[in-house]
Amino acid sequence: MAGAAALVPASGAIAHPFVMPERFLPQLVNTRRTDWLPGEIHVTPDDFFLYLMMNDGMAIRYGVGVGRDKLYTPGTFTVNRKAEWPSWRPTNAMIRREPEKYERFADGVPGGPDNPLGARALYLYDDDGHDTYLRIHGTNVPSTIGTAVSNGCARLTNEYVMDLYPRVDIGARVYLYPKTGIA
Repeated sequence: MAGAAALVPASGAIAHPFVMPERFLPQLVNTRRTDWLPGEIHVTPDDFFLYLMMNDGMAIRYGVGVGRDKLYTPGTFTVNRKAEWPSWRPTNAMIRREPEKYERFADGVPGGPDNPLGARALYLYDDDGHDTYLRIHGTNVPSTIGTAVSNGCARLTNEYVMDLYPRVDIGARVYLYPKTGIA
């Protein structure tokens, strides 16, 4: 099997085919991990994988894109909010860092196919209950899966985040592991 073709919308233009590398397609895997508990999410940034844990060390493994260097934040978080077709506003830090790219979105972008958060979003909070502005979300640019290009979030294709979304409960623990630089 050579991979699955996905269509990349180009803001209303004709979509162009993109072949997702087979290793990034969702797969049921045996992690052999007994310390990763059912319902938890584990993101391994060097491999570009997100694991949704099931019973007996089994997991659904999804390919992801992660935050680029110095913007990726490892840690342990909790899913405290979920949204379908969420609206989006760049953070103030994003606007300061790249005003030419983000200033025009300072008033926000409504949810929909052209929104950078994609079809679904899981909002990650710290242990004190504060929004970290980190998300696990969809993207309409599947070619970013397997890369470190985001402003810190983990992204899946819209198709795969729609598969993940109903499987994750509010209160689920999320582990974003540190980058080791070994891929």
